[in-house]
Amino acid sequence: RSGEMAKLTQLIDNEVFRAYATYTTVVLLKMMLMSLLTAYFRFSRKAFANPEDTTFLGKGDNAKKYQRTDGDVERVRRGHLNDLENIVPFLGIGLLYALSGPDLSTALLHFRIFAGARILHTFAYMIPLPQPSRGLSWGVGYLVTISMAYKVLRTSLYL
Repeated sequence: RSGEMAKLTQLIDNEVFRAYATYTTVVLLKMMLMSLLTAYFRFSRKAFANPEDTTFLGKGDNAKKYQRTDGDVERVRRGHLNDLENIVPFLGIGLLYALSGPDLSTALLHFRIFAGARILHTFAYMIPLPQPSRGLSWGVGYLVTISMAYKVLRTSLYL
């Protein structure tokens, strides 16, 4: 019936929605791992952003020397920021796409390519791999999100 919301059991039984939930979980876990990687680099390089974070390393001027920037820490942070800029739009657009009734094989292709591109982007950023590997992996993931957005706008909205 028109205007009736889908029941949760209908979503759980929907294969496209389950695929979306699977790949969303993968990219969110990958993004969460970036936080742990940032912490690892902060501790291993003894490079902290806030003065209170250095107190366990000493007092006064001795602790102040650890409040600094480090190239490796900043590289991980930039990779994490890039995840936030790309995974968050994927979450919203991917959900709308999953609910717009796409073919399962097409949806899986979108979700898998996006997740693979984001994982490759992380490796390209952290190793670092020579350009254009990072740029290409970013672009592929971005285009997948644009493709899903186009499908949603084309089939589901009244434009």
